[in-house]
Amino acid sequence: MTSICLIRHGETDWNKEGILQGTNDTPLNSNGILQAHQCSEFLKNSQWDILATSPLQRAKQTAQIINNNHNISLIEVKKFMERHYGDAEGMTVEERNTKFPDQKYRDQEAWTDLQKRSMEGLYELHERFTNQKILLVSHGAVINAILATLSNGKIGTGKTVLRNTCMSHLHFDGKWSIENYNVVSHLSQYNDQENIVHY
Repeated sequence: MTSICLIRHGETDWNKEGILQGTNDTPLNSNGILQAHQCSEFLKNSQWDILATSPLQRAKQTAQIINNNHNISLIEVKKFMERHYGDAEGMTVEERNTKFPDQKYRDQEAWTDLQKRSMEGLYELHERFTNQKILLVSHGAVINAILATLSNGKIGTGKTVLRNTCMSHLHFDGKWSIENYNVVSHLSQYNDQENIVHY
């Protein structure tokens, strides 16, 4: 059985301010660094074989901090980069609502294209590291596209707000299954208010 733990990157200033990042290469802020360290600490007593990450620095920084407690091979996978939001990138919620009231952003990557490349990346990881345990640091839109695909739209895109450094666990044993998603019990900022969400 192949196991994958999907981890959203830590917080950035743009996350905090509600600015749409997309493919902009923004770094973690101090809270995002703390979140990554707490994620690393939570995972330190579990065994993982490989650590994959989006090449954008907010994901790479998160992955590198997590790897402090594992020291395993770290690979970058372009298919797990965040969705490109076209002309809406760099805008606040208010700016986006004003300029694009229908939420149709010019030149943004189609959701079906995002879904296709995200799932292709997932299957490629499985084929390359069959029966291994994989940590994968990526982005909200990518992880939600995967969750939406595997749940037939019950969770994920349009329904699930993923927290920074949340974890979602998948398994492949003949087919993909979701064990849980949006887990933030390792983060001190949520105390015990957020519980593991089983699917």
